[in-house]
Amino acid sequence: MLAAALAILALPVLALQLKDSAPQTYTVERGDTLWDIASIFLNEPWLWPELWRTNTQIDNPHLIYPGDVIVVGMINGEPVLSIAREKPLVSLSPQTEKRVKPSPINTLAWSEIAPFINQHTIVDKDSYEVLPRVLGNKDANVRFAANNLVVSEPQYNTPDQLRIVRKQSIIKNLDGRELGVQISHVADASVFKESISDDSMLLSLTASTQETNLGDKIFNGDFSHEKSLVLKPAKAQRGFVVGDLHDHDLLGKYDVVILDLGNTEVEPGTVMGVYAKGPSIINDELPKYTNKSDMQKSRDWFANTVEQPALKVGEIIIYKTFNAASYGLITRANTGIQRGFIVAHP
Repeated sequence: MLAAALAILALPVLALQLKDSAPQTYTVERGDTLWDIASIFLNEPWLWPELWRTNTQIDNPHLIYPGDVIVVGMINGEPVLSIAREKPLVSLSPQTEKRVKPSPINTLAWSEIAPFINQHTIVDKDSYEVLPRVLGNKDANVRFAANNLVVSEPQYNTPDQLRIVRKQSIIKNLDGRELGVQISHVADASVFKESISDDSMLLSLTASTQETNLGDKIFNGDFSHEKSLVLKPAKAQRGFVVGDLHDHDLLGKYDVVILDLGNTEVEPGTVMGVYAKGPSIINDELPKYTNKSDMQKSRDWFANTVEQPALKVGEIIIYKTFNAASYGLITRANTGIQRGFIVAHP
């Protein structure tokens, strides 16, 4: 197995420590997230929730607001954070004032990245195949926009909103095994219940993100994900980056990767390190790198090969899991991340 040949450079487990560059105070700005602030103070930002849970001076880290001043102190050799806060005042007229509480900051910048991550999900291949299809309309069009009426195969008799989806890609692991079908959201749709027959139903298309095509599927699931994540580092789990949302070659911060780890192996909120491993080196008279044709060599021939260690190049937070795959948001990257990179403990 490919996984058996991988060696990840072990990283020491350290007690909670501030960065050498951590400031003594930091004023929270609009647009900051808990993860952003954690990265200012800690080399291991996923430990930020642990710091809050052991800190009696701050009741709830999700109630930190723009304008709050975070002050750093030390108690018994451990960093302690406190907040200096002034309640903001907004003048309504020369005679009256009203106290206004701003919105607390988020764990991650979901509002900025939502347009990119709320339009995709992964379903099992068998589940995808049985989804009803868009068949056409009365004008014999092949593409449809919002407010159009279309006929589809029957299946749903529900007042709930349905979604028109399109197969974007088949997700496979590094050995070629299929993990699921990635679908993208095309439009929302509602059913005219009185139109349902044995062989069709009539849909009204709404809120299109792109044109609906003949053969697109009707999906009664959703594309939502949990936004309040309890962060925890991965332990023994290991896997691979096997894809992304848009089939790009290189990925960076706030891009989404697909991992070959399902919901029995990881859960939303799991923090994982991303590792890059160079090719094996043949320790011959003239050292050279291995290639695909070398994989056919005998076991004795491989005795002269040197495996390179896998070096950490980034971090991800898993935010949604499926039966055999999961979505992870890249929160750190010091090089372009691509298919085949390893994910493991952070």
